[in-house]
Amino acid sequence: MKKLFFGTILLVLLSVFPITTLAAVNVSVGISLPPLIVFGAPPAVVVLPDTNSVYVVPNIEVDLFFWNGWWWRPWEGRWYRSHYYDRGWGYYNRVPSFYYDVDPHWRGSYHNHNWQGHSWNYQQVPHSQLRRNWKSWQTNRYWEKKKTWGVQGYSPKPQQQRQELRQQRQVQYQQRPEVQQHQQFQRQQRQTQQRQPRMQQQHQPQRQQQQRQQVQQPQKQRHEQQRQQPQVQQQHKGGNVEHKQSQGHGGMGEEHRK
Repeated sequence: MKKLFFGTILLVLLSVFPITTLAAVNVSVGISLPPLIVFGAPPAVVVLPDTNSVYVVPNIEVDLFFWNGWWWRPWEGRWYRSHYYDRGWGYYNRVPSFYYDVDPHWRGSYHNHNWQGHSWNYQQVPHSQLRRNWKSWQTNRYWEKKKTWGVQGYSPKPQQQRQELRQQRQVQYQQRPEVQQHQQFQRQQRQTQQRQPRMQQQHQPQRQQQQRQQVQQPQKQRHEQQRQQPQVQQQHKGGNVEHKQSQGHGGMGEEHRK
């Protein structure tokens, strides 16, 4: 009974500890998903000036963008995207190209209805209308050419100025602590991936040698057997000759005795 009791405890421990350890590994090594955003209804969006049809959900505390048919959100220095605004998030391993066109102070401009000194009469776009028209709006640059993003008396920035702003925002983004932490994590992953092929190359000659030995060993055994077979055959032939000779001598003796 004692053995059965201790055996049962051992099985319970073995079944619990590996699961706990695996969960810890997944949390520390894997990439976690962002928390879900709960909406009472599909959110309306606003198009941001000086962008190529980048929309944002303005009335929530986190950044949630819509661009090029995807919903996008940054979280803890990483980026995620989904075809749905409230679920289905997947890790995106780089910064989406639209993001450096986004003015980091857009929230203040939104609340003040003012975009860089100009009155910003933005338009709330319902979710159904966005899904139906976003592609044609983006292709035709509708908000830039037809509406000027709702900014009164505003002219789009020249391309060179846009490019300079993109570079400045990229530097500012890279300096965020959560972004630097994620970049360090990515470097560690790349180093681990680079070490694995090297280790495989180091072990490859040893495996090849073992394989050659496995192939050569049966060959040696066959050669040894082939070398031993003539000796055995000669021994059998010699024994047969001696046996015949002994039988012949016996027969001669009997004839002489007769």
